[in-house]
Amino acid sequence: MGKILSSEEGSSAKYFMLSSLVWIVIGMGFGLLGALEFSFPDLTKGIMQLSFTHVRPAHVNLVAFGWLSMANIGSCLYMIPALCKTKLHSEKLANFVCHVWNLVCAIGGWSLLNGYTEGREYAELREPFDILVVVGLLLLSYNLFRTVLDRKVEKLYVSVWYIMGAFFWMPLVYIVGNRTFVAMDGLNDGILNWFYGHNILGLWFTVLGVGIAYYMLPKMSGKPIWSHSLSMLGFWTIAFFYAPTGTHHLLQSPVPEWAKALAVIFSAALVIPVISVLCNFWMTMRGSWWMLSTNMPLRFVLTGGLFYLFTCLQGPFQATRGINWYIHFTQWVVGHAHAALLGTFTFFVIGSLYYGLQRLTGKRIYSVRLVKWHYWLLFIGFCIFYLTLTIAGLQQSAGWALGYPVGQWSLVLPPMWFSRAVGGVMMFMSSCLFAYNIYKTMTAPSSASEEAELDMAVPVGKGGN
Repeated sequence: MGKILSSEEGSSAKYFMLSSLVWIVIGMGFGLLGALEFSFPDLTKGIMQLSFTHVRPAHVNLVAFGWLSMANIGSCLYMIPALCKTKLHSEKLANFVCHVWNLVCAIGGWSLLNGYTEGREYAELREPFDILVVVGLLLLSYNLFRTVLDRKVEKLYVSVWYIMGAFFWMPLVYIVGNRTFVAMDGLNDGILNWFYGHNILGLWFTVLGVGIAYYMLPKMSGKPIWSHSLSMLGFWTIAFFYAPTGTHHLLQSPVPEWAKALAVIFSAALVIPVISVLCNFWMTMRGSWWMLSTNMPLRFVLTGGLFYLFTCLQGPFQATRGINWYIHFTQWVVGHAHAALLGTFTFFVIGSLYYGLQRLTGKRIYSVRLVKWHYWLLFIGFCIFYLTLTIAGLQQSAGWALGYPVGQWSLVLPPMWFSRAVGGVMMFMSSCLFAYNIYKTMTAPSSASEEAELDMAVPVGKGGN
């Protein structure tokens, strides 16, 4: 029991990070299976658990709560003590949450494959799984807030603000958005569902991802963040503007007009935190862009920043009434959702894992060559995937807008489904390489050198170059 609930410094961060690697492989595997079923609909014929309607919620939840959430939480458990110059309040408590969270992902994912679901977007998990998620979030929030209270520094760096904001907002968003806790009928349920569906992205993944990026850039570039004031402007504007924006998913429904107008206006206003964040990133890197050629964690983080630009310009654009009417219910929206989770925030946190695991374990990465393969497979695969969905969405939109029969314009989609699957294969392969590289790193003998804080600028470890 002592080993399971270890009190070793940094153990909970390490276990959360390593657990996330299992779920990225499984979650992306389900996503690839779902993509293949568009081109080969009889691929899993007769196996209920592997039908698209069961695979899709399992993919979404395992990527969101298994991969991204656990990787982000592990990064936070590493960064908060480092920024506060103190130890985590309770490693045992965080390790306990890690084990429970893995249990929820395993049994909850299996329940989704078997049709035990609420049938609501991003809120498919039912009791007792969603109750355990809330308990885990509250325990983690308590642990991190206590760590901040015990800090040895006076001024809080911006990453602490972002991470604490995420752990304050997420339990509230999760409780409001799940029928286990708040149940309403009809249109009110739709409003609550999209309050949850959009704010899990904005007040959980976005805030954590940006906070992690703010930590990583100065660490890897060796330069202080360009403007602390600008970073705080980004934090408080996202806190103010994000919450009401979910209703822009319901502009074609009989939602009260004031709620629609508020959602559209606040969605457009989100360009303020986006511009402030990206300006800070780019100005911090001014004169240091050459580091992208050698520093792989930095390359992942800055590529995430590039996708953040595309995602957050596309979001306010498609939230306007005219554009929303045109592209709603098409693959354009699916591509946009993946641009956030698999583009921006996956790239952010992969850089964090490559950086943090080496420092937590004192081991150099097994193969820099595999890191580079991981990057290019993920980058090219995602670009194929994203562009394919965007083009397919525009084809669907044009067909509907021009009044063509569905059976006519849908003939152009099969090549898009196949191209989407090709991108999915590349992203799944990149996840497998990622997990394998970290596994080999963890099982290799400890580095004899004290300089485990490498930036991957030169070939290291057994993997050669």
